[in-house]
Amino acid sequence: MPEPSDEEVVQTAAEAAEGVVFSHYAGSTVTDLDVTVTFEDGVLDVDVYLNVPETDDPETDRPEDDPESDRPDPDAVAQEAVEAAGEAVDALFGVES
Repeated sequence: MPEPSDEEVVQTAAEAAEGVVFSHYAGSTVTDLDVTVTFEDGVLDVDVYLNVPETDDPETDRPEDDPESDRPDPDAVAQEAVEAAGEAVDALFGVES
């Protein structure tokens, strides 16, 4: 089996990262999402910037750090997206995590 192209690696990583973000947030909830992926000399670099409003409902003034809030932490989701991108690329190369 031939090795995947750099373009295929980048696309696979980006799609995996976006998939994680949108599995946690509805598309309309995400104010800004920037997934930057590079793959040079066999080194994958993934950066995910995620901006979501503090609440889904503007009528609700509940802070993000409210323990009763079931909203995922954007930083944790961004980190999960980075990890998923790496795992997807590993799978593309047939490497088991």
